[in-house]
Amino acid sequence: LTYGIKALCPVYVYAFVIGLLSGFGTWWLIYLYAWPILWVSILLIPKRLPRLLLFILVHATVVLHGLVFGVLCAPVVALMWGLDFEGTVAATVAGFSFDLLHAAGNFAFGFLIYPLTVLLEKLPHGKSRYEKT
Repeated sequence: LTYGIKALCPVYVYAFVIGLLSGFGTWWLIYLYAWPILWVSILLIPKRLPRLLLFILVHATVVLHGLVFGVLCAPVVALMWGLDFEGTVAATVAGFSFDLLHAAGNFAFGFLIYPLTVLLEKLPHGKSRYEKT
């Protein structure tokens, strides 16, 4: 939220570090586009909204990202496993319980977005791009 376009670099650094720590499996390819999709989704939220509404929309966006994560995984899963459309849909539906847990985790951790944004804005290079209402 605070760094806008400059936040893309840390998104890929995070994905690379996760790959180093956990291995560069097929799941890692998904991180190369799933995280930037979340980043773009956040950037598309109008920044001149009242601050409370802005953070509600950002929180809802991260929850929705967790909920549709299986759909975001579908192209890589289909290519790696050689699935047809029906197989891809079946694999996505089979993983929906994980997506619900993912969304619940994002909901819980999403409450950290506001205090962390306030903290980042107080750092020397942080800046508020939002209307403070």
